[in-house]
Amino acid sequence: MVTEAFAMAPPPQGQGGQGGIVGIILTLLPLILIFVIFYFLLIRPQQKRLKEHQKFLSELRPGQKVFTSGGLIGRVTKIEGDLVWLEVEKDVQIPVIKGYIAGPFQQ
Repeated sequence: MVTEAFAMAPPPQGQGGQGGIVGIILTLLPLILIFVIFYFLLIRPQQKRLKEHQKFLSELRPGQKVFTSGGLIGRVTKIEGDLVWLEVEKDVQIPVIKGYIAGPFQQ
């Protein structure tokens, strides 16, 4: 009987103006903090890496040794728009889409 009375009672009002805008802000504060932490730990570093990769691809020149996301290693011989020709072996050239070049190859 006592538990039913508590279940039917209205929620406590708190102190003065706590039920207004301050209460909403205090309720949303943990969610906002989680989003800020998520942004600085995941989103911002990924955007920085993407910007560096775009800069690398725009500065790509023939003669550079690169590796692809598929694991191929080769020397850039020709660039035609979004298509890059890689020499993977002597007299063996393959076309690769520019976006799949992962970075410069250094031994």
